[in-house]
Amino acid sequence: MELLPFKPGLVGGHCIGVDPYYLTHKAQQVGYNPEIILAGRRLNDNMGIYVANQVIKLMIKKGHKIEGSKVLVLGITFKENCPDIRNSRVIDVIEELKEFGCDITVSDYWADEKEVKQEYNLELNTDVNYDDYEAVVLAVAHDKYKNIKLDNDNQIVYDIKSILDDSDGRL
Repeated sequence: MELLPFKPGLVGGHCIGVDPYYLTHKAQQVGYNPEIILAGRRLNDNMGIYVANQVIKLMIKKGHKIEGSKVLVLGITFKENCPDIRNSRVIDVIEELKEFGCDITVSDYWADEKEVKQEYNLELNTDVNYDDYEAVVLAVAHDKYKNIKLDNDNQIVYDIKSILDDSDGRL
């Protein structure tokens, strides 16, 4: 039996992110209550808030002042090595971190800058110094991010996709 290489992450795009709603709507029309599908959607729909809250908790534990802290989000597309930003759930993480008063920088070399500006009203910055941030959220597992070096020991590194070497104990 072959094991499939599933990785944790934010569920965006169309197939998993949107299509289940069509299925649940149709199921309800024929009198079936799709509780499991709806529970899964609720869980996925709240993952951005969960991730942001975990980042904030880790920042507090490290003694960072939250309001005004600089947070770098790596990736805005809905999946790795793909320019498609439609239904990206990374925006949920970004918006929640903004609610805490964080100063957010988003970097994604795959995404189209104009499309991101139009869809999410965000400016992309692909020329960043990783050490300039109190927290780095690796949201999308683009190949380019797999070999980045984050050497600032006072920095929070939250790797949603689990692609970085975590031998230094930082998450």
